[in-house]
Amino acid sequence: MTQAATNPALTPDDVLFPGEKPFPMLPAVDHYCGSEKLMKKAMAIQAEIAAEYGPLAMDITCDCEDGAAAGNEKAHAELCVAMINSSDNQFGRVGARIHDVTHDHWKDDLEILVGGAGNRLPFITLPKPRGIEDVRLFLKELRAVEQRHGIARAIPAHVLIETHGALNEVWDIAALDGIESLDFGLMDFVSGHFGAIPGSAMKSPGQFDHPLVRRAKLEISSAALGHGKVPSHNVTTELSDLEYIRRDADRARQEFGYLRMWSIHPVQIRPILDAMSPDFSEVQDAAEIVSAAADADWGPIRHNGKLQDRAAYRYYWTLLKRARSTGVPLPAGIAERFFTA
Repeated sequence: MTQAATNPALTPDDVLFPGEKPFPMLPAVDHYCGSEKLMKKAMAIQAEIAAEYGPLAMDITCDCEDGAAAGNEKAHAELCVAMINSSDNQFGRVGARIHDVTHDHWKDDLEILVGGAGNRLPFITLPKPRGIEDVRLFLKELRAVEQRHGIARAIPAHVLIETHGALNEVWDIAALDGIESLDFGLMDFVSGHFGAIPGSAMKSPGQFDHPLVRRAKLEISSAALGHGKVPSHNVTTELSDLEYIRRDADRARQEFGYLRMWSIHPVQIRPILDAMSPDFSEVQDAAEIVSAAADADWGPIRHNGKLQDRAAYRYYWTLLKRARSTGVPLPAGIAERFFTA
């Protein structure tokens, strides 16, 4: 008799990923905003998206880096705290990006954000690390600030890879504890090449086809996935052509393995979500295979004339979790059977 049969309380994660840290299931969209007006608007849109796709479909990042005017860093960080703590934040999925570690205010950003909203922060994003030592410094300070303010949990860190040094050490950065996502910063990455990469690589098709940018994107997604972290794709600059936006997101997902993408305008959110979501026909197959596998105590099964075993079960179970987080309807009975917790 299998372990699953003797202990029906075991979840598919317990059976298929024993002893492994669960892969983070983050919303497929990370929407950036820098002003009070746009933060409030983003939270209203988040509620609309939750009603349409589910409560796990969209994150918001309050931007202390580009959102704060020079000299106004303290007031802007305090504004972010107020927004995170507000009743408009219905789902607890409003994070923040701080300044980079070379900026005079980065530690104050952490102090204000964690001290004022540490129990509600789903993540904090670090921009422009020059390499792994900047990331280690950030994580050390974050843990110290949490301890000072009595925050019992470790707030997940998201790290922007946008410099030569960070890209060179991306596998080591991805291996650090406390990191949940690696994000690609396209604009700063291209700008850091002193004109060797043309400006056309900041938009499609160049951002996917230029060899140096393509290499960076693949290295980041490979490192993230190799260490159980979520790769998050850069923004698209297109603000009106919905098919263009969807195509960018689709290429990021299908060709480069990114599971999440930034948004900088409300019109971008739904095309990104649609492109990042699993195809319903594959979700149907996944539901049938995972259900049959559970019925067989996770032993090998035959499905549509093909052998399926635990390697396939891991893939299809992860796909079901992604479908749930992106609002793809699950076949009848699947949510009740596997997602009751």
